[in-house]
This record gives sequence, C-alpha cells and structure tokens, in this order.
Amino acid sequence: MTTLLTVLPLAIVMSAGPQIVTAVFLAPSRNARRNSLAFLASVALATTIGVTVFYVLGNAVSGDDSGGDSGKNWLDYLIIGLLVFMALRVFMQRKTTTPPKWMGRLETADPRFSAKIGLLLYLLMPTDVVSMATVGAYLSREGAPWSHGLPFIALTVLIAALPFLVLLLLGKRAETVLPKIRQWMNTNSWIVSEAVILFFLAMALFG
Repeated sequence: MTTLLTVLPLAIVMSAGPQIVTAVFLAPSRNARRNSLAFLASVALATTIGVTVFYVLGNAVSGDDSGGDSGKNWLDYLIIGLLVFMALRVFMQRKTTTPPKWMGRLETADPRFSAKIGLLLYLLMPTDVVSMATVGAYLSREGAPWSHGLPFIALTVLIAALPFLVLLLLGKRAETVLPKIRQWMNTNSWIVSEAVILFFLAMALFG
C-alpha cells in the first residue's frame, strides 16, 4: 500500500502543461463529449502502455542479477537520474507559456484528432515518458505487482478529465471558468509539477 500511495502524486505531473490545456480546449469544442471521451481513452491507453513497458524493463533489469542487489541498485540510480532530469526540465521550461500552433485546431477537432493528440502527448512528452518510466521502475524495484500501477493510470485519466467534468457540472458557466483554469495551469503548473517531483526524489533518496 505504501508503494502504491508513493507513486500516485506523479499522476499530477502527467497532466501538467500542454496535456491539461488540451483537455480544457476540447471540453467546450464541437462534439465536446465525443472529443473528450476519445482523448481520455487515448490517455488511458498511452499511460497503460508506458507504465507496462517500463515495469517489464525494470523486472528484466532486476532479473538479470548475478551480483546480489546489483539489479536493484541500477534501478535506484535510474529512478534518481530520471527524477533529476525531469526536475531540471520542468524548471527550465517554466516560462514557456505560448501554446503550440496545433492547439488552434482543438476547438474544431473531431474524435480521431482528439485521440491522436492524446496518444502523442502522453507517449512522447519527455515529462510523461520520465514519469511513466519512474513509476514502472519504482514498482518493479519495490517488487510490487503490475496492478499497483492501475490507480496511477486511473488518477492520470481523472485529472485529464477534470475540464470535461467541469463542463458537465457547470454547463454554459464553464465557458467562463475553463479559460481561467487554462490560464492558471499555463502559468503555475510547473510549480505543482516541481513540488511533486522533488517529493518523489526525496522518497527515492532517503527511502
């Protein structure tokens, strides 16, 4: 249970930045329900793939262990190195708030484009790749079953679903609330991500 609770905060990092901004754009778009559901399905798929791949790789490293704890030591170093890289990247890009050009297509997106964007964002964004690698390697390092990654996947999807849930709950009022959420996330998401990463790094360093 402790291992499970430890990896959950990294779900916040998974959706901070362009990921949650994309979800905010899709929520009030044309075909909002279909677009948002397609996006969330792709988020679930991408996160499951990522965690599974790195969990299997972590088990392979641990299994290829002819020197006692050498496999686990390698995973320790890998996890710490990934977290340091992620902390530095988030800090260096903290002032990058200009949305990429493809976000202009989100308001008129269709479900296919929404699903494609979800897959690409969560499978190719460096912070997401490092987050999934850290979770998969950490679970493997602790000898936890793969199923302990499911709450992390579920929480990642839930966070990505927040703009859509706001739309469902507030209706037309969401049209004024969602832009404020988008602006706040653009400006402050790096602080939240940095805090989570440093917390996990402290856990990795001091046990």
